[in-house]
Amino acid sequence: MVSCSQSVTPSTSGNDKKPAARVTALAPCIFYKTKADYRMNVPVILSEDKTRIVSYPDVLDIRKQGESVYPVELVNGFLLDNRGIGPTVAFLSYTYDDYSKLKSSPSMADLMNHIIDKDPVTEMYRCGTKNNAADRVSELKRALETGNMTGFVRIK
Repeated sequence: MVSCSQSVTPSTSGNDKKPAARVTALAPCIFYKTKADYRMNVPVILSEDKTRIVSYPDVLDIRKQGESVYPVELVNGFLLDNRGIGPTVAFLSYTYDDYSKLKSSPSMADLMNHIIDKDPVTEMYRCGTKNNAADRVSELKRALETGNMTGFVRIK
């Protein structure tokens, strides 16, 4: 998702102004359900063919975020993402706690060797962007309890 706005940039002559587009990427708000309980496990993003890791958190990212790295429990086994996962997520055998205590991020080979599930997601939905996620938990719980998924985009 992207957001566009216009700002005015003065020209060198000072007499005319040209609009300049500013594009800001907004992280999607994702909620999902997995086939096993991976709430405490570090997620990584795999390539489409699931043969390599294309994104993973640095050890320092986990330490800086503290408790907010864990997904938020909703209802019926659904979780609200706090890390930035997507349809090609995989989970590592490292828990967030174990990972945060490492001196440095593991090598790519080590990360690949610690994948415990390359296809853990049974359902995944996009529910807007994280910038408007303040009231999402109660909204999502209500939607999941009633089965009214209107307005959510199923991505897996």
